[in-house]
Formats: sequence, structure tokens, C-alpha cells
Amino acid sequence: MKNLKITLLGTGTSTGVPPLGIDTPVCHSNDPRDKRFRTSALVETESTRILIDCGPDCRQQLLTQTFKRIDAVLLTHLHYDHVGGLDDLRPFCYQYGDLPIYCDDKTSSAIHRVMPYSFQNGKVKGVPSFVVNEIHAGQAFQIGDIEVLPVTVWHGKMPILAFRFGRLAYVTDMKTIDDVDLEKLRGVTTLVCNALRFEDPHPTHQLVADAIEFSRKIGAEQTYFIHLTHEIGFHEEANKKLPNGFSFGFDGQVIKIKG
Repeated sequence: MKNLKITLLGTGTSTGVPPLGIDTPVCHSNDPRDKRFRTSALVETESTRILIDCGPDCRQQLLTQTFKRIDAVLLTHLHYDHVGGLDDLRPFCYQYGDLPIYCDDKTSSAIHRVMPYSFQNGKVKGVPSFVVNEIHAGQAFQIGDIEVLPVTVWHGKMPILAFRFGRLAYVTDMKTIDDVDLEKLRGVTTLVCNALRFEDPHPTHQLVADAIEFSRKIGAEQTYFIHLTHEIGFHEEANKKLPNGFSFGFDGQVIKIKG
């Protein structure tokens, strides 16, 4: 595996931060790290560029990046905050041709149902053009010079996908993971994973303590938390509550992983 770079395009939960209808000190923070788009990321080498998830903030997130080819989109699951921005990828289709999407069968069915105009034969002006590749947990595949291993995690009672890229793993919306799948993540040195808030258990998401335990089980050296609510508190203060090797991610953060 070559050296990787992951850019956290968004680190917020499904409502974003600040959410509508909430008025807390964090919502009025002047620290840009306390403003969080819906969770998404770019994984890159010098020659390959992969977008993980594409929520409703996609356009604003990608405006912060150089406009160039996206080689593939990986989708963790079918929820709106992870797929609601797919239509905004149409400029990449106009410029570079069909855009490959990799996802499980349920997500594929959902996309075809909601966006049938994106899968018509031939080019249709004004709409995106996708080619969906159905993938299966435990079966690695290659995108450019990046090997991708999908791994099953549980979003409550719903199986969704996490992704391993060599020494990097990306996990979002997880509540639990089966022991057999946890073994597939051992040896990861850099982990990006969800940690909704410090207190008040959620039926489908990890809390911070759960995410710390998960990271320690797989032996990650450095862990960055994503899919965060405003209840995490101010970024700078919240980070002081974490043990060494753990930190809250923030929008625009760039993390480099040596191969």
C-alpha cells in the first residue's frame, strides 16, 4: 500500500452542527472546528482519489477541494445523510465520464429507486451518470493503487459497511461489530470512527467510551472521532477529555498515513 491521505470533509452527525432548532453555546462558537457538515471523507494517493459517502452537504464540501477526477465513490449505507448529495456529483460526470459507485445490494437498490435518471443508457444532458458495483463484506477489491476491504459493522440492527485501506480504517454509524469482523481490522494504525457524544446511550451509534474501547481492541495507534453531535461540546475543550492517541476530527482535517 502506498502512502495515503484522508481528508475529513465532514465530521457531523445526521443533523450537522449546529443543528436546526438548537441553541447552545457550541452552536454560536467562532471556532470553525465547531461547525460540522455531515460525515464524509476523501481518501487519496498521488494517483487515486476516492470519496467515502456523499451526503446533502456534498457540494459545499467539495468546493473546498481542487476540482479533479474522483475515481470512485464508496457508500457505507443507504441513509440520506450518507447518499443525499449524489446528484451534486454530476459535474464530475460531465468532465470525466461515468462515475463508479461501490456499495452493498440494499444501497444499490435504494439509489436505483430514488435516482433512476442516473442510470439511463447513453448520455443525458443535465443528469449524473453512475455505474454501480455491488460489493460484499470480506471481499477486497482494487481502485487504482488502493486496495479496499469492506467490513460489516452494525448500525443498530442494520448491517452496513466499514472500509479498510491497508493501515487505515474508516468506520461510521457503528453501534457494534462482531468478533469475526473485528479481526479484519486488527493491525490498523490509523482509525477514523464514529463517536456520537459522551453520555446518553443511543440505539444505533457508539458513544465516545464505546469508540475508545473499539479502537483499543483493534490496536490503533491514532484514532479520530467523527459523526459527532453538538453535545460533544467545544472542540478544544472536548479534546482535553480524551486519552493520548485519541482526538475529535474536524471538517477539513488532513491526516497522512505512511504505507
